[in-house]
Amino acid sequence: MTTLLVIAKEPRPGRVKTRLTPPFTPGEAAALAEAALTDTLRAVAAAPARRRVLVLDGKPGPWLPPGFDVVPQCAGGLDERLAAAFADCDGPALLIGMDTPQVTPGLLTADFDGYDACFGPAEDGGFWALGVAEPDPELLRGVPMSSPVTGAVQRARLVAAGLLVRDLPRLRDVDTSVDAEAVAALAPHGCFAAELARLRTAGHR
Repeated sequence: MTTLLVIAKEPRPGRVKTRLTPPFTPGEAAALAEAALTDTLRAVAAAPARRRVLVLDGKPGPWLPPGFDVVPQCAGGLDERLAAAFADCDGPALLIGMDTPQVTPGLLTADFDGYDACFGPAEDGGFWALGVAEPDPELLRGVPMSSPVTGAVQRARLVAAGLLVRDLPRLRDVDTSVDAEAVAALAPHGCFAAELARLRTAGHR
């Protein structure tokens, strides 16, 4: 069975979803980040897994459901932090972030039957999911992160290593307010959509 990894930041004002400010305040952006993380963790909790791990920058809060191991992120760039998360796994592993609250348990089901890696591209050029049957931190180290070419470089790294890659659906990350509206429409019954609607109802938007 697969280990499911979620890499995330504690949803504190001024530390998360800063590109939502403006139009949202830092506190509102943090509330949206917490809602996105809640939806993500619920999807992971409902997906089949050998182990569920939250790789966290910060401290866990009431948004963390039971059944997760919490490990701190290491120092360094995002490529190093992702590499370290995979280095802690001794079998098949799939990693996602907290930016796609529309994710479903079905999208997180990876058995690596007939393929060596799975890759979920994001609309902004990055990736929302990365899975490997045999974790190797070197597959991530040196990949330029937060760039329009991040996804292409990472997928090419998998192919160059001789891995057979299964492509997952392309998803949209929540980075801007336009992204937030689009993603909430895709998952209208989730915590993220509810929080966005609450902010609208409060007359802030």
